[in-house]
Amino acid sequence: MKCVKSLLTAVMICFLLVAAGCSSESSSSKSEDGKTTITFWHPMTDITGDAVNEVVKAFEKKYPDIKIKSVYIANQGEGSNEKLLSSIAGGNPPDVAYFDRFEIASWAAQGSLEDLSDLAEKDKITKDQFYPFAWEEASYENKLYGLPTTTDSRLVYYNKKHFEKAGLDPENPPKTIAELEDAAEKLTIKDGKRFSQIGFIPWLDQGWFYGWGWAFGGDFYDPETKEVTADNPKNVEALKWIADYAKKYNIEDITAFTNSQGTGAMDPFLTEQISMKISGPWTVSAINKFKPDLEYGVFPIPTPTGDNFSTWSGGWSVVIPKGAKEKEAAWEFLKFFSGEEGQKIFSGIAKDFSIKDSVNEELGYKDDPILNEFVEILPSSNHRPVMTQGTLYWNELASAVENATRGNGEPDELLEKVNEKVEKALK
Repeated sequence: MKCVKSLLTAVMICFLLVAAGCSSESSSSKSEDGKTTITFWHPMTDITGDAVNEVVKAFEKKYPDIKIKSVYIANQGEGSNEKLLSSIAGGNPPDVAYFDRFEIASWAAQGSLEDLSDLAEKDKITKDQFYPFAWEEASYENKLYGLPTTTDSRLVYYNKKHFEKAGLDPENPPKTIAELEDAAEKLTIKDGKRFSQIGFIPWLDQGWFYGWGWAFGGDFYDPETKEVTADNPKNVEALKWIADYAKKYNIEDITAFTNSQGTGAMDPFLTEQISMKISGPWTVSAINKFKPDLEYGVFPIPTPTGDNFSTWSGGWSVVIPKGAKEKEAAWEFLKFFSGEEGQKIFSGIAKDFSIKDSVNEELGYKDDPILNEFVEILPSSNHRPVMTQGTLYWNELASAVENATRGNGEPDELLEKVNEKVEKALK
C-alpha cells in the first residue's frame, strides 16, 4: 500500500512539474516594442484586487519600458502555494508573487525564493524604513527575501454601554489581568448553563496564544540558539490562566455559546452578546457596515502588571521566486510596491495598514480615534517566530490551548510536548 501511495505521489509531482513547465501564465519576454514583460501572481480580489490594479497602472506609467502581466491565482497564501511551488520546481515561475510573510522562512530555507539582500543594499533599502517586525519577518538567517507591503495589529474591543450598565468606567478599560477578570465577571449574565451575555472569552476571534504569551512576558523562539521556547515559564503562566478561565465559566457552556454565534452582521460583538473580544482593525469596517451606532472602544491586551503592552502583527510581502527570468525588472516592481508611492496607492484603496509609519499617518489612520490605537502600537509589535516550521508551531500551540481549556493535560506538560514536536520537525 505504501508503494502505491509513493507511486501516486511521484506521478502527481511529475504532473505538476510538467504543468508548470507548460504554463504560459508565468512566461516573461520582450515585446515587439522593446518592453520587458514581468508576470505577477497574486490572490487579491474585490477591493484589494482593485488596489493591486492601481499599483500596476501607476508603476507602468512611471516605468514605461516594463509591462506587468498581472495574474490572479486562487488560494495563494498560508499553506496553499502548490501552484507557485510547482512552477519554481519546473523552472518557469512568475517574476513576482504576492506572498504571506509568515511563509518566507520555510520557502527561503528550501531555496525557493531569491535572496534580495544585495539588491536592497545597493539601493539603500534598510530596516529603518519599515516597522521592525515586518522587516524581520521578511528575512531569514540575516538575508532579505521579500519586501513587506501590509500589516495589522490586535487589540481588545469593548462595548461602552455594557460597561456603563455593569458599573464600570467606559473611559477606563482594564489594564491588568486582574482588572480584566473583574470586568468580565461583572459583564457576564448567565441563566443556568446559558449565557445571554458573556464578558470575555480569551481565545475567541484573534485571541491566539501568541498574543497571550507575549502579554504575560513570555517568548516563543530564540533566534540565536534556534531553540523553541513554548514552555517558557511566562507562557506556562498564560496557558494556566486561560485554562482556569475556561474552568471558571465551564468550557462546555462557553462552547455552546460560541457555536451558536455567526460572522459578519451576526458577530457576537456586533449583536452585543459579548462585551469584549480581541480582534484586528478590520473589525472597524464590519462595525461601520453592520452596526454603525455601536458605542465601543479599544484597549491593549492587558498584562499582569498593567504596563509593557504588546501585540502581534502579520501581513503580506512581494517576493521574487527562485529562477525568475526578469529579476532586474521584478526588483523595480518590488521597490515600487513596497515604497512610499506604491504604499499610498495600495493602502489608500484596500484600507490595509502600510508597513511604513509615514504612509499610515498621511492616509489619516492616525486621525481616526480607533484606528490610531492600532497604528500607535505597531512600532513595538511582535511577529510570529521566523522559522521553517512556523505553520506546525501555530497548529500545535492552538492544540495546546484546546487541550488546556478542556482539562486534557497540565499547561506545562502540554507546552513541553509542543517544544518536543516542533524541535523534532526542525531537526
